[in-house]
Amino acid sequence: MTLFLRKRASSLALAISLATGAAVVATAVIPVEANAQRAPRERERDRDRDRDRGQAAQEQDGGGYSDAFRAAYVPLDEALKAEGASVAALRPQIDALIPLLNTADEKIAGGGLVFNAGVKGSDRGLQLQGMELMVASGKVPAEQAGRYNFIAYQLANEQRDYAKGRRYLQGAIDNNFTTETIGRSDLEIAMAESFFASNDLAQGYEYLKKAITDRKAQGLAVEEQWYRRGVTVAYENQSVPQVYDFVTMWIGEFPTSNNWRDAVNLTRNLNTFQPGEILDLFRLARRVDALQDASDYDYYVEAADPRRLPKEVKDVIDEGKAAGVITSSNLFITEAEQVASGRIQSDRADLPALERDAMAADAGLRTVMAAAGAFLSYDDFTKAERFYERALTMPGVDTNEALIRLAVAQIELGKFDAARTALGRVTGTRMPIAMLWAAYADEKEGAAAPAMAM
Repeated sequence: MTLFLRKRASSLALAISLATGAAVVATAVIPVEANAQRAPRERERDRDRDRDRGQAAQEQDGGGYSDAFRAAYVPLDEALKAEGASVAALRPQIDALIPLLNTADEKIAGGGLVFNAGVKGSDRGLQLQGMELMVASGKVPAEQAGRYNFIAYQLANEQRDYAKGRRYLQGAIDNNFTTETIGRSDLEIAMAESFFASNDLAQGYEYLKKAITDRKAQGLAVEEQWYRRGVTVAYENQSVPQVYDFVTMWIGEFPTSNNWRDAVNLTRNLNTFQPGEILDLFRLARRVDALQDASDYDYYVEAADPRRLPKEVKDVIDEGKAAGVITSSNLFITEAEQVASGRIQSDRADLPALERDAMAADAGLRTVMAAAGAFLSYDDFTKAERFYERALTMPGVDTNEALIRLAVAQIELGKFDAARTALGRVTGTRMPIAMLWAAYADEKEGAAAPAMAM
């Protein structure tokens, strides 16, 4: 199976080299240096005047600065700016400043100082504290709010504090943060990756599905990697039914034969199917050109059984030979072809009698199902539909088998709504197979629509 694209959460966090490594934010947002040079009597007079301005004015401009803040901030700021300053040595003063940051003005100024100290000392934790304070102040310029939130996300994510990182990543999304290389879709993928990294798989799946749905609703393109990532994580963690949700969404948008083959193979790998179930799955693989190597044909032929469905087996073998996949060296296929070829004429001759017996009022379930299966294998979909519908009314029927095969006949007859209804009723081990058939019904109906419009 094709290896799905893997994009870890850390890749985006490093996409702009953590920008913080060389970033220094302006901290000269209060006139503390000038204030420190003035005579104590002047400062005391101004302090009295400031108190008289009133609480409303303080709230309007950010709350101002307390004396305790000024007393701690000014000498620390000067010490950090001094040549050869040691952030480690000044760490006690930095830690003592943080509890004094109460007003918006104090948080933006003190947060800038703390952040820059973290940059100077290569301390990611200190950088995060500073960035959080600045974001919390509400005084970051609107045009920079997205960037500040994104940096906070990067720093939190690097420390594996995923819940905190997601809060700031959402802030970056809400503030429309982008760069030349990072768009909104990258941020949304990063959000899902954050959930996956913290093993919050269910939330990650839901976020990714919602992001895909929202983008499609807005008429925006959804990159294939979004679907692939959902498939990969769900497959690796054997998350059911989420893996099939992403698979059907993926092949619905990117229905290439290789993608279909991956969808078929992962469904087979996640389940232990009986021959009849394998037949239902490989009938689909045949229709979407997903039979690509000899083993695929081996599985199909074995499940179909040349003694029971000789015409279908012979047709599949002929297709494999025409594709250059089946060679004469495959002894299993050679023997199966001989058996099938020897039975087709008599099997076809028995069809009228089988049909007559299956239509009888007292026909048993086994006869009706045999007729339905035979006509399905001979591509007589109208008769197959009729007998599967009758079988579904009879006691003891394998409902899931009959529903899937009824749906196959209906898809071939162009009865897509009826087929989807039948497939929606399938439960148990055949449910993922039914989901793939439903995706195929959507694809085939979409392809048929333009032709009908002409």
